Amino acid sequence: MAELSDGRGVLYPAALPTFHRIPAPADLQELIRWFWIPRWNLARGRTSRQQLLPFPASNLVVEPSGVVLSGPTTGASHRDLQGRGWAVGALLRPAGIASLLPDPQSIRDIARPFEAPDLHRAIVAAMDDDDEAAAREHAVRAYTDWAETHLSPPDEGGLLANAIEELISSDRTIVRADQVAEHVALSTRAVQRLMQRYVGLPPLTVIRRYRLQEAAQRLRENPSLTIAQVAADLGYADHAHLSSDFRHILGLAPNAYRHDSGGIR
Repeated sequence: MAELSDGRGVLYPAALPTFHRIPAPADLQELIRWFWIPRWNLARGRTSRQQLLPFPASNLVVEPSGVVLSGPTTGASHRDLQGRGWAVGALLRPAGIASLLPDPQSIRDIARPFEAPDLHRAIVAAMDDDDEAAAREHAVRAYTDWAETHLSPPDEGGLLANAIEELISSDRTIVRADQVAEHVALSTRAVQRLMQRYVGLPPLTVIRRYRLQEAAQRLRENPSLTIAQVAADLGYADHAHLSSDFRHILGLAPNAYRHDSGGIR
């Protein structure tokens, strides 16, 4: 499972506001990967653009204005922060989104309001604490209480989808859906059905998202690596395929990203 320190989805870490990840308790770990809590307090007229390459998963997010269910994405995303604010989100595992929505494909690349007034009230009250550490602790406790009441225990399909997603996330040699199928002793078609049902994305899209996240992380954190080395390490046919993915998803070449993110060409 991805660690709390996993920075793969953050394209420009230096631009992050105050940001914390808190693990889900043991009884929720098959449903929620972690809770995440950003806070920001920007000077008047200042805007901070947060650019992300999100994990291939859904999030249930509480903000002062309400609760939003954000689906899995097929591209990069950004949000412009202004003024003062916060959010408390739960990164849902495949079994977790399945307990809230029978068809996660229906929210692919979109976010929609989610009716959870009791969750919203509890989180807003928690985050009103002037002690930020205490506020985070109270917010996670309130979110945990809500999740334990409202999320269904994972079924067999959800647990299998969790295992597939974890395999793809952690094994850099996985570059094709048939490799996943072989690891879990299922047909490729069965793996495709599971991922569509419990993630909302085809397995190849999930694979490519994790590999592209890893490529971006390596480029910004290790200036000594060439584009060709990164491509080879992550199973790309050649550096041209990696460059094509970068341009298609992020809108810029790998070297341009390395330069913009603070790395060295």
